[in-house]
Amino acid sequence: MNRKKIIFMPHANIQYSQLDPKRRAWVCENCYRPLFELVRDNDCKIAFEASGRSLEVMHEVAPGVLALLKSLIHEGQIEPVGSPFIHVMLANIPTEVGLDTLKHGLDAWEKYTGIRPETGWNPECGWAGFLPDLYKEAGYKSLVMDADSFLLSFPQIREATGLKYDVQGHSNKNHLFKIEEFIKDKPEFLKYVTNPSVAPNGLKMIFRSDCMANPMLWYLMGATEGMRETPVSLDEIKEMFIRWQPRIEQSGTFIMPYAEDAEYIGSSAYFYVKQFNQARFFEPEPASVRRFKELLDMAKSIGYELSTPAEVIKSAKTLIPNDFIDNIENGAAWHGGTYKAWANTSYSLILDPVCRSIFDGIVTLRQRLGNTPELEKAMKAVTSAYVSDSRWPPLPTSPGRFNVRETLDDLYAANNALAEAMRHGGIAEKRAIYSAPLMETQIKMVEEKLMAQKYFGEKP
Repeated sequence: MNRKKIIFMPHANIQYSQLDPKRRAWVCENCYRPLFELVRDNDCKIAFEASGRSLEVMHEVAPGVLALLKSLIHEGQIEPVGSPFIHVMLANIPTEVGLDTLKHGLDAWEKYTGIRPETGWNPECGWAGFLPDLYKEAGYKSLVMDADSFLLSFPQIREATGLKYDVQGHSNKNHLFKIEEFIKDKPEFLKYVTNPSVAPNGLKMIFRSDCMANPMLWYLMGATEGMRETPVSLDEIKEMFIRWQPRIEQSGTFIMPYAEDAEYIGSSAYFYVKQFNQARFFEPEPASVRRFKELLDMAKSIGYELSTPAEVIKSAKTLIPNDFIDNIENGAAWHGGTYKAWANTSYSLILDPVCRSIFDGIVTLRQRLGNTPELEKAMKAVTSAYVSDSRWPPLPTSPGRFNVRETLDDLYAANNALAEAMRHGGIAEKRAIYSAPLMETQIKMVEEKLMAQKYFGEKP
């Protein structure tokens, strides 16, 4: 009898909102290392996504952790999953910037592990119709997708859940169980969660869902916080996995129940901010490492085979042609939220126009000078300035002051690189093309405004 495959994919973002840069080494050692050691020591197989910047930081502050990841990839126990080099909301930025950072992310994986991933991850699963073409052009063969926003594109499911999108809404994840309730006996919908599908452009896709991931996250945290009388139990997770077995038997070959932040394995990460607006960030949570192992062990014990995106695509009985992805709401993101919520925070509304002006300057100077090293440096800096976690979350919470500070530093660096390009190109005086001195005053004005604000969690 064929065992049903199951995919766990922790994903890493070292530029996380409210993760002080001084604690990035701590996260590498207390979240990523125990995860990799767990995989190494327990005959496990998972997928692992990381931004290129996360790999770069591992190389800089925790080279032993990176070496462990590299060895597990070459042993076949971890499939590397790529993403933008900088954790950006791809649907909120110019497509040229998005394509550049996707390629840069793949370059980082190859540089630090020797492997160029074929499977991609879209940060926060923010959706716009051009993304399949963007990932394919960058060199990806498959993409992990969000099942919830896909299923909510069907009117009957949207009506059954009662979920409404709003450009200020970033999460309805505690209500997405209603999707499972609706599709549980409907193979016409289940098949998209239990089979790979293929986009009109040939990009292969597999779908993850909060219907399964959210209960597991609560299990990892061991939390109640007034939401439950007792924490989520392992028996509840077991019942959920057993519940899905006949659905897989009926409609496909696998499920991908876990695609959540790797930082939740070993720390509380952003859980208490996201769920309860509490100023608690990245508290040690060593028991979550044991609980993650219990999830993997339990899945194996009831008949699942730990697998990876590439393996389920290779062994699939069928790849479902899927042009329904064109019906996913432009603006949707995971957790039943919207990527436009990232664009509508006060930080985005202040920072994004400056990023755009600098990017437009890069484009204009390329037409005059070609793609010089200085302009390439400016492109990488402005991409870094677009990082999502200096813009998130909205009030009453906020990013860390240090997150915003990094973006401001990137803007100065990008502007200085443009000035340098003009000097080397002999056109420094042609300020009608681009005026770095004037743009510097723009950045300073933004800096004064943002640094004068109060930030969530700061002591008076």
